[in-house]
Amino acid sequence: MAKALGVAYNISVVSLKDGHCLEVVMNTTTLDPRVSEFETQEQADSYDRWFHAKVQEALDSERPALPHDEAMARVDSLLAQRRKQSAVG
Repeated sequence: MAKALGVAYNISVVSLKDGHCLEVVMNTTTLDPRVSEFETQEQADSYDRWFHAKVQEALDSERPALPHDEAMARVDSLLAQRRKQSAVG
């Protein structure tokens, strides 16, 4: 992998049957770790597609909606139980 101007290049050399070589260059944009948790733009795009698909799946779900207050009450109850367990054991 070669790097130039913040872009990593994956270079593959393929030998052809006639003895010639074909050089394939794939551009892979590297991301600044101060800006992104992903190493490459391709990883960020892949995660973004996965995340959007999960959100759409939830929106399309036939399951009944759970009101925010009820969800938070459940979370608070679980956290209280965990705190008690931690204090005892």
